Amino acid sequence: MTARSALRRYMLVCFLTWLPPGIMMATMVLLMTGRGLGLAEIGLVVTVFSVVTVSLELPTGGLADVVGRRMVLAASAAFTVAGLALMSVSTTFWMFLLSGVFKGVARALSSGPATSWYVDTLHGIEGPAADLKPGLARGGAMESVALCLGVLAGGALPLLVPPSLMLPLAAPPLVGAMAALVLLVVVVFALPEPAHGRRSPAGVLRAVPATVVGGVRLALGGAVLRRLMLAAAVSGMVLMSIELLTPGRLAELAGAAEEGSLAYAVVAALGFAGSATGSSLAPRAARLAGGSARGAIAGTALTALSVAALAATAGLDGLPGLLSAGLAYVALFVGLSVAGVLCLELTHNEVTAAERTTVSSTSSLSLQSGGIVANLTLGSLAAQAGLAAAWSVGAAVMLASALLFVRMPAPTGSSRAQALPARSGSG
Repeated sequence: MTARSALRRYMLVCFLTWLPPGIMMATMVLLMTGRGLGLAEIGLVVTVFSVVTVSLELPTGGLADVVGRRMVLAASAAFTVAGLALMSVSTTFWMFLLSGVFKGVARALSSGPATSWYVDTLHGIEGPAADLKPGLARGGAMESVALCLGVLAGGALPLLVPPSLMLPLAAPPLVGAMAALVLLVVVVFALPEPAHGRRSPAGVLRAVPATVVGGVRLALGGAVLRRLMLAAAVSGMVLMSIELLTPGRLAELAGAAEEGSLAYAVVAALGFAGSATGSSLAPRAARLAGGSARGAIAGTALTALSVAALAATAGLDGLPGLLSAGLAYVALFVGLSVAGVLCLELTHNEVTAAERTTVSSTSSLSLQSGGIVANLTLGSLAAQAGLAAAWSVGAAVMLASALLFVRMPAPTGSSRAQALPARSGSG
């Protein structure tokens, strides 16, 4: 396999992994409401999805490092097919809850293995000094493109399905399940994995906890990784503040919930387009800034300024408020993606194949933990002191996090990869 072939396969898997969630995103809540669920029940379904995802992040990361990337990615695709297919036919709270569990398992399983497969494959072709930025940037861009196209397609599908054929709102998750089935086929037949030592079931059970413990110890003990985990937590806090507060703000500006929902769908799609743009610009940002750490500082600063712009325009009404909020939202995702791709490169340069996915899962867990903190604090602050106050705090914390990249220690992963043999089963 060539580096170009590996990149094409990685980009395709990135696109297909995020296309199903994008397709179901626009109508998920409306489908559950239409099938008779109340807001409290819908909130519980979403909460169960989040709890399952967070609980399985580290175990599934360790599993991918032990049994291989392809097997875990295939399992993720299979759970996505099951979760979305069940969601399309669910009629009771318990059916939707089980669907949420399946989707949570799928999300945890998909956190990291595709990127680890690409990095390991590229290292095998070009050596440990291979430049990861171009490939990681294109993979991140494909994820954002999938979400952008998915949310637009999912929003339009119910208008195209005759009510006599099926409930129109059930069409997006069903089509999402079909897309996940395509992903399953691609993973099984297009992601060859280097041969690794066979393990007995008992050996796998012993190796996964040890790999998780070793990966977490590495993430918390290394100077570079510790800073990157903190940066991920701050990014999660900012993302949650946007997801939590933007829909209500847009509904207020649009004048009604229905118009606000449409405005948010459009702004969300533009945000995903901005994210794709930021991912594509990350290698150039690093080159112009003089390194990945400095490029991450630039992306973090842009993100902080965008959140500050949201705070500054929180008092505007009507079309000026809507346009300013939309522009700030797009710029925010450009900055987040620039910083995100470069942080991903720094992370993978700091680890070996033996713990690559586990450390990626630790980073994902840090991101979600930051979101939980924001959910518990910034939501209450916005309710008591207004949107401007909550977003001002988010902007200040984001700007302060740029200090994490100042005088970043030199990466040690490449030298460690050459000095230490990967453990059997790392893929």
